[in-house]
Amino acid sequence: MAVTAADVKKLRDATGAGMMDAKRALEATEGDFDQAAQWLREKGIAKAATRADRENTEGAVGAFLDRERGVATLVLLKCETDFVANKADFVNLAHDLAALVAESGESAVDQRKDEIDTMKITLKENIEVGDVVRVDAEAGDVLDLYAHTADGRVTNGIIVQLRDGGTVEQAHSVGMHIAFAKPEFLTKEEIPAERIEAERATYEAIARNEGKPDAAIPKIVEGRLNGFAKEVALLEQPYVRDEKQSIRQLLGGASVVRFAQVRIGR
Repeated sequence: MAVTAADVKKLRDATGAGMMDAKRALEATEGDFDQAAQWLREKGIAKAATRADRENTEGAVGAFLDRERGVATLVLLKCETDFVANKADFVNLAHDLAALVAESGESAVDQRKDEIDTMKITLKENIEVGDVVRVDAEAGDVLDLYAHTADGRVTNGIIVQLRDGGTVEQAHSVGMHIAFAKPEFLTKEEIPAERIEAERATYEAIARNEGKPDAAIPKIVEGRLNGFAKEVALLEQPYVRDEKQSIRQLLGGASVVRFAQVRIGR
């Protein structure tokens, strides 16, 4: 298939590759965007394959925390523009939904469906509920909610549940870290085997394209896999305020039972 200038620009924006490299990648993969991004990554031209066709949705995150009851909730209310997302009625509805989930469970958002449908009509935007999370702590657990705000609305909400002597201060620090580091898993053991094998194959291809000796490739690949774990697994990540220690070290003897992150733009 013919490669268009728009296709090249889309791939360049997603990978940071140059124009000619992006064009060659698309030609080599017959225009398949994801395969082209992977091709660039294996050639060492792009750092990671990303999907540029994912919508960058706007909205607000409703957040609720009641430590005495041991419940915390997050609800993503989605819309199309920041003009609507910044409206007080929209932001208040997001928080009302979070409080409703704390009171009656995750399915309780359906109770406000008529109000959301009316808002769609009056504001002329596609408004809908996205991610809904409720965390219930057991007796003795520590629960905290970190809310990153912009323009008067929560854009990134994180719930952290600790036990084994964890403190509110530790939970808050971990929540702040998650807001910026965006881990996908709690531990490296939770990373799916197929994800590990896909990364292993990619790192092997990168090492061979770099001209590394065959005997050295296994060690190089393992080192890069360890680096990958530090990118995606919370406990392995360097703490954003002190990269000399990991989140595991920051917690000491405390343990993370669960964390949840809800944010706009995903």
